[in-house]
Amino acid sequence: MGSEAAKAANAYRQLLKAVKKHIGGERSNRHFRDFITEEFRNNAASVDGPTARRKITLARDYAYYLNSVNRQKELLFSYNIAVDRTDEMKKILTKSASSVGLQLPDVYQP
Repeated sequence: MGSEAAKAANAYRQLLKAVKKHIGGERSNRHFRDFITEEFRNNAASVDGPTARRKITLARDYAYYLNSVNRQKELLFSYNIAVDRTDEMKKILTKSASSVGLQLPDVYQP
């Protein structure tokens, strides 16, 4: 049963990371994390083997889904699918410049 608990803990961590990264950790989105925590706590001891495996698989699949949707969105932006990417490029350039200790100059706008 120890390996089941380890798998459940791993799925729980993966799901919380995906929710925090892609949905957000702000107070307005806190109900997602609360729901996940509540579901894992409620089903910790009361679920039999096959049902527990199904729920762990569902949690892992949902984390994979969130990561994949975000990755697809990033790829679509990188393919430049008729969207204005100036904000995205500025964010990337700012991050690159700050990683080497520099700052981008402010652009003059009359």
